[in-house]
Amino acid sequence: RTPMAYFQSVQQYLQELRRYIWNMDGSICAELLSFRHPHITSSRLQIEDAHAQCRQILEAPYDEMAAAHLRGCWAVSHSDYVEAYACQAVTIQFFVRALQSHKDSNWALPVMYTLISDLHVFARRADVEQMRRGLGKPNETLEKAADCMMSCFRVCVGDTRSSLDVSKKWGTIAIVNHLFKIYFKINKLQLFKPLIRAIDNSTIRDNFRVSHLVTYRYYVGRKAMFDNDYKLAAEYLTYAFEHCHRLSRRNKRLVLVYLIPVKMLIGYMPRPQMLRDHNLMEFSDVALGVRQGNLRLLNDALLRHEAFFIKFGIYLILEKLKVMTYRNLFKKVFLVQATHQLRLGSFVVALQMMGEEDMDIDEAQCIIANLIDKNYIRGYISYQHKKLVVSKQNPFPRLPSTDAKIVVG
Repeated sequence: RTPMAYFQSVQQYLQELRRYIWNMDGSICAELLSFRHPHITSSRLQIEDAHAQCRQILEAPYDEMAAAHLRGCWAVSHSDYVEAYACQAVTIQFFVRALQSHKDSNWALPVMYTLISDLHVFARRADVEQMRRGLGKPNETLEKAADCMMSCFRVCVGDTRSSLDVSKKWGTIAIVNHLFKIYFKINKLQLFKPLIRAIDNSTIRDNFRVSHLVTYRYYVGRKAMFDNDYKLAAEYLTYAFEHCHRLSRRNKRLVLVYLIPVKMLIGYMPRPQMLRDHNLMEFSDVALGVRQGNLRLLNDALLRHEAFFIKFGIYLILEKLKVMTYRNLFKKVFLVQATHQLRLGSFVVALQMMGEEDMDIDEAQCIIANLIDKNYIRGYISYQHKKLVVSKQNPFPRLPSTDAKIVVG
């Protein structure tokens, strides 16, 4: 069941919208207010000021919603996305009033999903338009869009009296996902915390739609990665990867861009076949360099694919793999010398052979001390004899992957 694609008049459109509002059919109403529906291309509905027509057919606040939507159609037809955003913000403002009036009912949630999705698109386009004109600040409209979305979120999260089947709380996660995307874009990750708390404390947190949970865990996993909580990041990003639709190869690849560095940091290297399958060979020499303790190969890979890693914001995360690479390189020194008392000069030579030409014994001592502190090496430095004395039992403990459960690829 779908609404008409084209309308003979604005009156016919408004009567159709009124009928589905009365029937509380959220899915059809959402299409009638969507900028992805073909009705927006009709010149009959591209009206700069439709308040009079809307008031004749629709009750408040739906009349204001419809008038703002039709003005938005007019703005889009003129490629004016600053005005289109403003119209969509007004539409949501009056939608929130309608949503608050729907007691013990959540039929309008599909409408909300559509409105905030279009708002998000218009905000991004408006910011591009403003920058091209030399007006405003970067991402200024996106920040306003986030505030607008929060008005919907407050209504949904505040619906504590309705029974579960008609609760507006089901709509919270969709809004949160849009907000997460915006907060990453405007670099305000500190705003995640109350939203995460709202979802994680919800009694329905495990019963949201899988598609919404995939998006939610993808963003929370990314944030955990930047917070250095790699175990949580691995858990959430793995869920997103495993539950992402099998045909959504682009989305699966996007999840892996963040999951692979996280898993490497807890000791799991990606399988070469998995990297080939998902066209992520940028990580191939990175993983090989870490595994072999080949610092030169790791540095070359980071430099060669620097633009790719910076684009996704993971370059500095990958640089942390150098500590693990030092550990694997120094283990090779230990195996070659076959003694528990290792001259510090041997590590200096090994590092110089890996391209660290300016390495001296003091810097090597700092690297070794850091590895001991992280429990990558069991032993101590004898400064008097300039030696590293390692434990006779398991001097190079296994990497901290032993308590992780998920293998990449």
